[in-house]
Amino acid sequence: MTKRYSFNLSSLQKRLLIYVVVPMIVISGLAISFGLQLIADQEEKRLKADLELLGRAISLPISDALLTNDLRTVKANLDSVFSIGRVYGASVYNVKGQQVAEAGITETDLSNSFLAQQTVKTGVTQDDYRRVEGKDVFSQFMPIIDRGGRIIGLLQINRKASDFDDRFEQLSQVAWLSWAAFGAITFAVLIFGHFRGVGRHVVELKNAMRKVAEGDRAIRVAPNGPSEIAEIGIGLNRMLDSISLAEQELESRRKEEERLQQALREQEKMAAIGSVASGVAHELGAPLTVIDARAKRLLKRMPDEDDRRQLEAVRGQVQRLTGLVNQLLAFSRTPVSERVSVEINEILQRAIKALSYERDSDGINIVIDSTEQANVAVDIKRFELALVNVLRNALQAATNEIRVTVEVNEMVEINILDDGAGIDESIKNDATQPFKSTKPQGKGTGLGLTIVSHVMNDHSGSMKLDNSSQGGCCVRLLLPKSEGNKNEQR
Repeated sequence: MTKRYSFNLSSLQKRLLIYVVVPMIVISGLAISFGLQLIADQEEKRLKADLELLGRAISLPISDALLTNDLRTVKANLDSVFSIGRVYGASVYNVKGQQVAEAGITETDLSNSFLAQQTVKTGVTQDDYRRVEGKDVFSQFMPIIDRGGRIIGLLQINRKASDFDDRFEQLSQVAWLSWAAFGAITFAVLIFGHFRGVGRHVVELKNAMRKVAEGDRAIRVAPNGPSEIAEIGIGLNRMLDSISLAEQELESRRKEEERLQQALREQEKMAAIGSVASGVAHELGAPLTVIDARAKRLLKRMPDEDDRRQLEAVRGQVQRLTGLVNQLLAFSRTPVSERVSVEINEILQRAIKALSYERDSDGINIVIDSTEQANVAVDIKRFELALVNVLRNALQAATNEIRVTVEVNEMVEINILDDGAGIDESIKNDATQPFKSTKPQGKGTGLGLTIVSHVMNDHSGSMKLDNSSQGGCCVRLLLPKSEGNKNEQR
């Protein structure tokens, strides 16, 4: 299969061709034409001068021979011109234009020739292009003057007219061939020299900018070629670097805005839920208190064991609802307003003691495995509530033991580990959402970890959920350290 090559000029090369090369070639052509005309004139003058010198060389011997009527000498001198130069014919005439001697192709009678008459009359050499025996010749008429200065005859020397034309044609061919070669070399230099020196680097820039326009921001241009084009390439690379940096900044800002919008939506949702929870809790609190008080009073008056058992069941349900109300109130409570520096083990003991009032004989041990001493600045009641909620969840998940450890580094870290089944990875990220619970219906409100998360955030801390390598769930509470025991206003 024959491979085809395409030859296309770039726009820059076309412009250089139109505005530089073509005018340069046209100007050089005009210069060659003008020069050829000058050379032709000079060449014609030189050829005429050669004939004149030739005529002068033989005119004096011919003059002496005519005076003695020595025609043989005249003829010998005429024959000699053929060996000296390119002569077509030569002849001698008397003053009346009648031929005396001849050599080569000549005219036999010049008695009616105006140029011959003018030459004899004025004594000035005349010349002209004439037709002799069907041939175009250049004729020069020269007076023959004796030693006394008297015109005694006329010398005609003929040369082919084509001698002038051939010489000029030869010069023209050389000149125009040189001009054509100059044009071809100039065109080749433009195409190949420009491409090697400038064009290929411009093409690289053009291709790079096309890719940039198509969306490729990663491409960069090698700063090659002339300094001006290299500077353009460097400028393009800097521009692309700036665009990439700006796009990264915009993407970072967009993600941050999305995060802030998400956080704002979460806060608005929490605020709305808190408002509803607060209203519901206050509406339920008073009736539940009345129901519990009256059930307690009736319990004292009922002697029947079955009736007492029914009233105890009523009080149990009321207490469950009261616990729900307390959770709702804790969820809707305002953020921390006052912090107190307290030793971490002390507040852990307070939380375990508070939890003991609602525990039955569940057989689960809570072990504090820590000798670390560290103070934290907290709202004691709210932070105790957070610990109680975490421990309550651990009690509901544990089978035998709950282990509490404290580590003090840059932050105070409280780890609460149970030996239960652990937390499902699919719901771990949503565990702090309100009303999200994995417990059976009636065993939880779904607000415990939400309250813990809010309390930790209000204390400039955080909560993390993970599964322990030994099994069970591990809740990590991280708090900043406090330096003293004095009250610390937020």
